[in-house]
Amino acid sequence: MLSDYPVYATIATGDLARARAFYEGTLGFSPDMEDATGGILYGSGLTRFLLYASEFAGGPPQTVATWVVDDVDAAVDELAGKGVTFEQYDLPGLKTDERGIAELGPFRGAWFKDPDGNILNVGTAPVT
Repeated sequence: MLSDYPVYATIATGDLARARAFYEGTLGFSPDMEDATGGILYGSGLTRFLLYASEFAGGPPQTVATWVVDDVDAAVDELAGKGVTFEQYDLPGLKTDERGIAELGPFRGAWFKDPDGNILNVGTAPVT
């Protein structure tokens, strides 16, 4: 049933103004709409994500959103040029290089955090 419907990420923030500055100023998103409760919906390719205020924001130990890009190296370079710091991992099955990029079989990816500590990812996916 749910496979017939689109899905989008919802990203919590403890400080909507600070998060908005990061998502719009650093990552380059423009809001599609804002709701009365303060949530901001952003378009990203053919998908969307919602940024919303929550007292439970930040710090999840898992990736909350991934952007599938054509070129991870170029995305990392561009984001690093805007001050984004990429995470370094040395875990079983996940080891990043000095730039923060990991090779995972047919996938390549790099992870970074937003101002609340939410883990975000840019990566490639195999062509289907």
